[in-house]
Amino acid sequence: MTMRAQTGTSGTTIFHPLRRAFGNGTLIVAAIYVALFALYAATQKGVFAISEINDLFNNALPLSVAAAGGTFVVLTRGFDLSVGGVVALSNVMVATVVGDGWPGGLAGLAMVLAIGLIVGAFNGFLVAYVGLQSIASTLGTMIVCSGLALVVLDAPGGTVPDFISNNLTDLAFDTIPVAALVVAALMAIWLVLRRTDFGIALYAIGADETAAGLAGISVARTKFFAYCIAGMLYGVAGYTLSAQTATGNPNSGNAYLLLTFAAIAVGGTAFSGGRGGVIGSMLGAATLTLLQKVLFSTGVSSFYTGIFQGAVMILAVLIAALSARLARGAQA
Repeated sequence: MTMRAQTGTSGTTIFHPLRRAFGNGTLIVAAIYVALFALYAATQKGVFAISEINDLFNNALPLSVAAAGGTFVVLTRGFDLSVGGVVALSNVMVATVVGDGWPGGLAGLAMVLAIGLIVGAFNGFLVAYVGLQSIASTLGTMIVCSGLALVVLDAPGGTVPDFISNNLTDLAFDTIPVAALVVAALMAIWLVLRRTDFGIALYAIGADETAAGLAGISVARTKFFAYCIAGMLYGVAGYTLSAQTATGNPNSGNAYLLLTFAAIAVGGTAFSGGRGGVIGSMLGAATLTLLQKVLFSTGVSSFYTGIFQGAVMILAVLIAALSARLARGAQA
């Protein structure tokens, strides 16, 4: 009996780190990305060239920033559908009213941050203090922002200043993609933020809002700031999208409603709240972007893109559920 007990304990000890690793959504999506990149490298020449690496970062950046913003809300067990509207409104504003040069670039960044903050604060007020459902509230603000984008620019057009489009898509020191620096900065900020009282509160509210309130956490204030941060990051996503496209499009945010939540789910953040993080969501966005390149490089028709995106969304939910189950097993 003693030998069996020791064997069982040893087996548990051996497999405990492995179960914990498979319960980590960030590690799962990282493994998926590596597998996709290997397939991409096998079907496409020159993928390790600095220009190709820069292209991968540039293509993934807008969705990565949007997914980072949405993660703050999802961690509190909320859903922010305003992402598409804020991205579109920010994009058309940059393409129509921002001047060139670094003063224009900074003014444009301040403008999209203000747009996102206003929308996020309104969403946060309705959800955290008025008590409205997050889906209904943010759906309304998405429609309003999308309508305002059409008022500003009723058809694709406008021009993004060269200062923005060139500098955000270029290489720093001729070796490092600027987009990679933006991603690294956001990840670093998140690693610091998640260890603050605010970061701890995000997870506590998502895990059990009632218990978090009884523990002295200001639930309403935490939710309010989560929506504010999300809104500002959506604005930045629209800003980086403008740099990629060099033009404005009032419908540019439509795809982000689906893909943002798909990236969050693929990255291991649970829609039930309290588990996941920004880094996983940004990797999820990079994975979805790379998937599109892999489909193109393997000759899959663009008409099937929607089918694959839907399949990825279903797979994302399954991965999130499996990760949650394995995480609970690792804690047992």
